[in-house]
Amino acid sequence: MTTILITGASGFIGSRVTHWAARAHPDARLRLLRHHRAPAAAPAHATVVTGDVTDPDTLTRICADVDVLVHCSSCVAGPPDACAAVNAAGTRALVGEAARAGVRRIVYVSTAAVYGRGPFRDATVEELRRAPVSDASRSRAEAEDAVLAADGTVLRPHLVHGAGDRWVGPGITRLARALPFTVDGWRSLHSVITVDDLARLAVAAATAPSRALRGRAYHANHPSPVSARTLLRYFARRAGLSLPHRNVSLEQARTHLRAHGHSTHDLDLLATDHWFHSTGIWRDTGCVPHPDPALSPDSPGRDVHHRCRQERQPRWQET
Repeated sequence: MTTILITGASGFIGSRVTHWAARAHPDARLRLLRHHRAPAAAPAHATVVTGDVTDPDTLTRICADVDVLVHCSSCVAGPPDACAAVNAAGTRALVGEAARAGVRRIVYVSTAAVYGRGPFRDATVEELRRAPVSDASRSRAEAEDAVLAADGTVLRPHLVHGAGDRWVGPGITRLARALPFTVDGWRSLHSVITVDDLARLAVAAATAPSRALRGRAYHANHPSPVSARTLLRYFARRAGLSLPHRNVSLEQARTHLRAHGHSTHDLDLLATDHWFHSTGIWRDTGCVPHPDPALSPDSPGRDVHHRCRQERQPRWQET
């Protein structure tokens, strides 16, 4: 039987990876690494072990008899020393332990933030260079280096949403509350993925035959991009808000937010294209994306795909 070790099993992504690993591989042995709190709904056949990636002594033999490691533990915000300890040094320690134990497959759930700020439009992994701008993204790029050096696989999602999301949905909702107008028509395009689809991809990448995975790093998003306007409308409606009709420029919106004591971080992100070409991971794992509630019928995906088929037909024939 296969033994799968999942780190961050109590977290937003790791808990869904645990769910889908148990569902897709009911005969596998699951080992769940926790730090402070136990997974809320660990499968009956899972073993929960305690460890701290920032303390290598607690990781001794954590990977013994493990076949597959799915690394979902990350510090996504915080002081520089915490990000470095968890993401960079912690991942190096974990990967070192996996190498000593002979783990045959490592999958790390990273982030498209390692590329820095866009615009990115239908960008492939091969076209982009990492240029992280925050302490969290810089340390996660270092974590990627450790995983890739061990012949592991890296997944880079952009906007991950779903039950338990504390970043994407709340951030967009705060922006909708703070802005009494639209910004440049909210025409920018973004890559999104539900946490369940990301978890399914992580499990599929971890258990796929080695010959199936053609890449070492993948963009892990729904194949269709979504407009900022559609995203805003989706999360605003969930919060009982409606989008205003008045339209202003990006600079006017920045001025408004600063005048009212708000950060412009979410605005600058949402007003800029962050669309990452993401068909490769679906092709190589054989997964099919589930319907995404954020991709409403007025999403630009269909029109964008039509233009791409005309301009760059070979790429989109992969889908």
